[in-house]
Amino acid sequence: MKKYLLAICTVGACLSAMAQQKSPVKTYIIKADSIKAHVQPTMYGIFFEDINMAADGGLYAELVKNRSFEFFPSLMGWTEIKKGGGEGSVEVIDRSKERPENSHFVTLSVKSNSGSYGLANEGFRGIGVEKDETYNFSVIARQHAESKIELYVELVDANGTILGQADLKPISKDWEKYNVQFKSNATVQKAHLNVYAKNVGAIDLDMISLFPEHTWKNRPGGLRADLVQKLADMKPGFLRFPGGCIVEGRDLGTRYQWKKTIGNIDKRENLINRWNTEFKHRPTPDYYQSFGLGFMEYFQLAEDIGAEPLPILNCGMACQFNTGQVVPLDQLDPYVQDALDLIEFANGGTDTKWGNLRAQLGHPAPFNLKMMGIGNEQWGDNYIPRWKIFVKAIKDKYPYMKLVSSLGPDPDGEKFNFLNNTFRGLNTDILDEHYYRSPQWFLDNSKRYDNYDRKGPKIFAGEYAAQSVGIASPDNKNNWQCALSEAAFMTGLERNADVVSMASYAPLFAHVDGWQWTPDEIWFDNLRSYGTPNYYVQELYSLYKGTDVVPLKLNNQAVSGQNGVYASAVTDSKTHELIIKFINSGKIVQSAGFVIKGRKIKSTATLITLHSDDLAAVNSLDKPTSISPTQRTIQLSGNKINLTVKPYSMNVIRVKLSN
Repeated sequence: MKKYLLAICTVGACLSAMAQQKSPVKTYIIKADSIKAHVQPTMYGIFFEDINMAADGGLYAELVKNRSFEFFPSLMGWTEIKKGGGEGSVEVIDRSKERPENSHFVTLSVKSNSGSYGLANEGFRGIGVEKDETYNFSVIARQHAESKIELYVELVDANGTILGQADLKPISKDWEKYNVQFKSNATVQKAHLNVYAKNVGAIDLDMISLFPEHTWKNRPGGLRADLVQKLADMKPGFLRFPGGCIVEGRDLGTRYQWKKTIGNIDKRENLINRWNTEFKHRPTPDYYQSFGLGFMEYFQLAEDIGAEPLPILNCGMACQFNTGQVVPLDQLDPYVQDALDLIEFANGGTDTKWGNLRAQLGHPAPFNLKMMGIGNEQWGDNYIPRWKIFVKAIKDKYPYMKLVSSLGPDPDGEKFNFLNNTFRGLNTDILDEHYYRSPQWFLDNSKRYDNYDRKGPKIFAGEYAAQSVGIASPDNKNNWQCALSEAAFMTGLERNADVVSMASYAPLFAHVDGWQWTPDEIWFDNLRSYGTPNYYVQELYSLYKGTDVVPLKLNNQAVSGQNGVYASAVTDSKTHELIIKFINSGKIVQSAGFVIKGRKIKSTATLITLHSDDLAAVNSLDKPTSISPTQRTIQLSGNKINLTVKPYSMNVIRVKLSN
């Protein structure tokens, strides 16, 4: 037994010694006065798609599911309720000929003067409510002849305990909107809403809605504040919307049509979400799009967080992973006109049709749209002729508009090569590359853009995320290994900023109880949210992107994996800083010496570190900042920075430059 214990101690000592192993000191040369490339303000942005309940049930703060009874079946999310001996019935009325965009409402008939009868709504995996928060309830209603129905609403927890309530007395025999406010007396993760009617008679109800008063910027019917704040904290260069495959639709009938997402909320046509039944491992039959988060809201969100808007439009092709439907070329005009009208909506004066509509919707000033995408993740021969028609029409009228073109779903292979060669021959503006690959792929491809044509199209790394298990696997995790590999890869994006002008992780959001795809950048439940390690990598690059790339070399070579190290450097003409990003992807401590040439540096620097000894570590709702940046000041001597770098770490060094 003693011999066995001794062996354990010896192995433990060896492991401890290995953990403390250091590499010999390596000297990295930074030429701070030699600008290699300019970093575009759009360099690091965000990609929004309504997947994983990112919009309804997520960013869009509506708490009632199926508020206008347009899901299938029409009462999905609703259940009949009775109280105090109340009796009644509910009937779904079809008015598709009269209102095809909002074709259903319900009639509540109360058949007893005692008690109450009504409907309960379950919300999006429950309704999250906060203590002392004010909630705004609204409904569009009309009384039937001779009826004097009174309504009362209440939020209740799983045990039926009332958290807040209010009364309503609709009086009109015509459709009118009624509003009432009330506060919650407790914080509950999964409450539900009861809507009761009393007094014998009948009443029609539509657009039954509940919002917290404190949305982003306290806009009525607005966005969930904590989720938008996480986006604003990143200071993204652009916001790509609305997707993603959501743009294409499973078929052309269910494609995203921006004109149906603006104006009065009750006139925005609901649509089944194309992610509804995409994955057998996560079927979500109650996943619909209300379009309460529509194109006006997207533009406004981009403006709020200081990001350039980047809308992506359908090019006459449905998702090629599904039906692959295409519009005949001689029938493409409505699709092209949608693109032209969108530019007028975003940029046109108030004397134009669509610019005037923007002003009527509350935004007289233009949104200053500069770029848009033609198609999402298209490939093959059908894409090119449709793309050409769009480009000619848009460039003829708006020559300043930069257009993003798809290179398909993969970063290599036959589909990619065909589009890459074709579009380069056509001198397109921006090429959209996607890569969902293993962490090792990201490490191996940090040099991907080192030899790209400097005079060719700019690159948009439009969708990327390291997959811990495999593409679209439900077992993928947002672990530190994936985030660290992305950090290493991004040194190559930054080093090649003269070629790469935009990059965004994808997908952005996921509800912990309603996801279809992993991994994802930000996770949330009904009340809380957290950034993944991947989020913090993206945030650090975005906050400290600088303005100009300068050479950082080891033995006169770019630092792109030697000894597990990846690095890049930029200067910032606004803050007068040198910013070094240094990623140690290996298990050995790195001893680094940075010699700064061409510029003098101050005697202190700020070191920001993102680190974990456990590559499988993740953040969670209960431990949201387990892996998150830490910051300290380091002392410098002369024009050299000496640093001992932890294994498995991303490090950002910020030092002021002397005049």
